[in-house]
Amino acid sequence: MLLPTGKRYVLAVTKPAPGGIGEPGREFAKGMTTIGLIGSGNIGSTVARLAVAAGHDVVLSNSRGPETLQELVGELGPKARAATPAEAAAAGDIVVVTVPLKAFRDVPAGPLAGKVVIDTNNYYPERDGVFEELENGSTTTGELLQGHLAESHVVKAFNNIYFEHLASLGRPAGAADRTALPIAGDDAAARKTVAELLDSLGYDTVDVGPLAENRRTQRDTPVYVTPYGAFGGPATPADAETIRAAVAAA
Repeated sequence: MLLPTGKRYVLAVTKPAPGGIGEPGREFAKGMTTIGLIGSGNIGSTVARLAVAAGHDVVLSNSRGPETLQELVGELGPKARAATPAEAAAAGDIVVVTVPLKAFRDVPAGPLAGKVVIDTNNYYPERDGVFEELENGSTTTGELLQGHLAESHVVKAFNNIYFEHLASLGRPAGAADRTALPIAGDDAAARKTVAELLDSLGYDTVDVGPLAENRRTQRDTPVYVTPYGAFGGPATPADAETIRAAVAAA
């Protein structure tokens, strides 16, 4: 998180106690156990695979209907099921929104009220069209989703890593080559919850503070993709110090 030191701020690293990925009895495993996914593309399906491997249940959805997700559900096994976006939102203890930015207003707000929502999005004008408020820097993608989901607690995560690297870099807590991911959100308790989820999936976190700070983790910043390896190339572990330095350089 951003911790004040005079007029400057430093980034706090969230690092768990030693233990295995998804170790039974961890604080997170006792509470939030169902992960809803609105969007099941590259990042969504990767998060789902990691979650199931860690012992969580997942409820998958997309814009095309549950019937189009049966192959993925079959691959994931009995801890996964397909649903509509509204059903996935209602079922999830934590919900991952991983749809193109241009579709963020289609995310069902009602069933997400009061919940922690992970936003994985980045702004790609060539895909999403031009958002003037993003072009002029007056807001961020995370803040746009938070404005739409006014009763939810949005945390930005998973947006700076290539999905194939995300699939392969998870390690048990305490591993020397454990990788860290940056997170940002306006609610400290929600950030803690997301850090616990990422811990169960095999990742440390670098908490960069409020959602406005996610401008330092978006596309074309030093922490975007590069610390974990090139697109399509082999994955490279990037520890919390590496990620903290990359975020600070933005």
